[in-house]
Amino acid sequence: MANDTLQPIIVKRVKKVVHGGHHGGAWKVAYADFVTAMMAFFMLLWLMGSTTQQQKRAIADFFEYPSAIEASGGVSTSLINIGDEVPDVATGTGDNAPSKAQTEAAATAEAAEAQDAEDEKTALAAVKSQLEEAIEGSETLSQFKDQILIDITSDGLRVQIVDKDKRPMFDRGSAKLQGYARVILDQVIAVMKAVPNKISISGHTDAHAYPSETGYSNWELSADRANAARRELISAGLSEGRLAEVTGLGSSVLYDTHDPFNPVNRRISITLLNRAAHESVMEKEGPQLKPPVVTSVRSGDLVMNNPALKPPTSSTAKAATGPVAAHTAPARAGDGVSGDETDRAAW
Repeated sequence: MANDTLQPIIVKRVKKVVHGGHHGGAWKVAYADFVTAMMAFFMLLWLMGSTTQQQKRAIADFFEYPSAIEASGGVSTSLINIGDEVPDVATGTGDNAPSKAQTEAAATAEAAEAQDAEDEKTALAAVKSQLEEAIEGSETLSQFKDQILIDITSDGLRVQIVDKDKRPMFDRGSAKLQGYARVILDQVIAVMKAVPNKISISGHTDAHAYPSETGYSNWELSADRANAARRELISAGLSEGRLAEVTGLGSSVLYDTHDPFNPVNRRISITLLNRAAHESVMEKEGPQLKPPVVTSVRSGDLVMNNPALKPPTSSTAKAATGPVAAHTAPARAGDGVSGDETDRAAW
């Protein structure tokens, strides 16, 4: 009986299997941080888009000068005073949001400025056409047309009077204008002075070094030549107040960059400045009133009715094409004339 009541003893052996371990939820924390950062980034974009320029400047000032943001009774409870009302992004409302009238006025001003620039470009193109017609129609200028280069640049209408082999604008190594150079300057400015734009004059040389023991160089020579051209333009009737700047650039701005010694690099540039270029020049000297914008050009004010551009008299032609007086300035290798004095006198 005793054996029947005994329960069998069962031993269960559990075999433990070691796995790679539990990763937990660390990745969820990293993902949550990423989502939070993205939300903060897009909120920043939204806030920057809903603030005005004045508020953005205030924010920038705070981070640049944090100690300067103080209230009258001490440190302000608000970092930046942007008013009691936050602008509504959807409707554009708020104390600092531009009104409809202000928005329309700004748009009108931008459109007017763009139209003025277009009108000014058209007016300068008309002057360019008149100059080209004057050169073709003038017996005096037509023989020098290959030395008169006209183009419209970002600064305005530019007329470049360049040297040519055997026919330079100046005596060799000096700032003395040749007779025909005076005629060219006189007749070109007769057209350009009909419009009120300011004028810039710059002198240029080639890359040949100026031989001098006193330190006189291409910089001084180019400046002297620019001033010689200025004096001639003034004597031809240009008002002194029309001049914006007179500069000597030496050989720093070459016309022919492939051949620094090419005679064409020796030139005088006369630019009829547009308003943007004039304002840029004036900013160097301080705040100035905006120059007037030329929006139209009367053809009668330009070439065809200009007495200075009528066919030259015999004396004028003789002055333009007659012999050039011998120079006494020191010789300069690249600033001189190829050929002998007989060739020079022929021009």
